[in-house]
Amino acid sequence: MEVKRDLEELEKILKTEFKINKTMNDSSNEVKIIDYSPEYQQDFRNLNEEWINKFFKMEESDYKMLDHPEEYILNKGGHIVFALLDNEVVGTCALIKSSEDPLKFELAKMAVSPKAQGKKIGYLIGQSLLEKAKKANAKEVFLETNSSLIPAIKLYEKLGFQHICVTDSPYERCDTKMKLEF
Repeated sequence: MEVKRDLEELEKILKTEFKINKTMNDSSNEVKIIDYSPEYQQDFRNLNEEWINKFFKMEESDYKMLDHPEEYILNKGGHIVFALLDNEVVGTCALIKSSEDPLKFELAKMAVSPKAQGKKIGYLIGQSLLEKAKKANAKEVFLETNSSLIPAIKLYEKLGFQHICVTDSPYERCDTKMKLEF
């Protein structure tokens, strides 16, 4: 009797452990980086609008780029990527080709959903776009940000960006500029 009860108890524990492991494996937090597709345009806008409105205010340049990414980014030789976590869009970023220098790009519109922050998604997105810049034979990638966004600045430093002097920016919020040379 006692052995049977012990076996039943052990079986329950093993089933529970199997369920926990299966759940962990099913939602393994595997991040997939994918290229832009029109079906994700609203995610591009929503993720960016969320962080911009949290810290600053949307500006005319934001609306143009977020509402018309194909016209302002993709059709000009740029790229947009998305991070999927368990098939949900949780991050995005753009690589914008400079109109002045075809070997110069801007890393812009990086956004990670608050619920997915701390999972290295920004780093993975950044790496993905820097690889695209290298394949395009870019000589440099720059970005503009705000000094109050300390976690973002630390991320850019990890990606290899160096601080440079701020020049004219289309954004009022920009007080920090960084560059990565290849």
